[in-house]
Amino acid sequence: MAAEANKISQSAASQLVLQLEHKLGVELIDRSTRPLQLTDMGKVYYHGCKTVVEQYLELEASIEMGREQLAATLQVAAIYSIGSRDMSHYVERILERQPRDRIHIEYLHPTRVYEKVLDGTADLGLVSFPRSSREVTFLPWREEVMVLACHPEHSLPRHKRIKAEQLSGQTYVGFDRDLIIRRRVDKFLRDQGISVDLVLEFDNIENIKKAIEEGAGGALLPLPTLEREVRAGSLVALELTRSKLVRPLGSIQRRHVKTSPTAEHFIQLLQKSENITGSRTKVWVGRTGMPSLSNISVKDELIKWDARNEG
Repeated sequence: MAAEANKISQSAASQLVLQLEHKLGVELIDRSTRPLQLTDMGKVYYHGCKTVVEQYLELEASIEMGREQLAATLQVAAIYSIGSRDMSHYVERILERQPRDRIHIEYLHPTRVYEKVLDGTADLGLVSFPRSSREVTFLPWREEVMVLACHPEHSLPRHKRIKAEQLSGQTYVGFDRDLIIRRRVDKFLRDQGISVDLVLEFDNIENIKKAIEEGAGGALLPLPTLEREVRAGSLVALELTRSKLVRPLGSIQRRHVKTSPTAEHFIQLLQKSENITGSRTKVWVGRTGMPSLSNISVKDELIKWDARNEG
């Protein structure tokens, strides 16, 4: 039976047992009886081997389970201005449906986000002004309206809205020149024939906001990134009229790499959220009597506010 189960001949099985007995120096099988029986030492050896095999199988199963859990860990690299609170909503939604999944989000400089996606240490990247290449592909996520962020005591907040040309000659806090958002803002200003007095440059929105709070000037920033400061009254967000500048966000990933189920679910949640809100975004405005947080479009809400405050 043992020979048949292991797909070898009876003679070969007998030889293997004899070789094992010779190596151990004991008899494992009592050949004086029919059917053959294990000797006392044979029983000890059998149960010992059985325990070792069972432990090995348990170890193998544990390693396999760990590998599956590791595969279910989604590594996401995101630019700084995609806040943790914004991301926590999506993480909670995934864990509600797939509690064994794990999602790790790291906030980085845009260049590092692309690097981590390219070297495989991040499954997905979340960036502004996403771009494709031979190695990377992207899916659009949402567009964020850019507004003028300035100090409440700045000369411009007395206006309900401002025309883009009113920025001309104003002191301005910009992004570093190597960032794509800087190049897009610069192009927007050139196209509008606007020249600003650039006084400071930073590589992230948080530092730009701090500089504005200290009175350094104004800056064109994505409206959702100003929520906390506008609520606190330390900044004012002013809509640009007659011209529009948006910051597109998107997810990036390596080409020709299979997307994990967790990553697919994460991307679907991003797309679903944007499909629900469409081009509508949340509005946070400041100490000028403008509307508070609302889940309606920037344009519609500011028009309503304008009508209420005419005259």
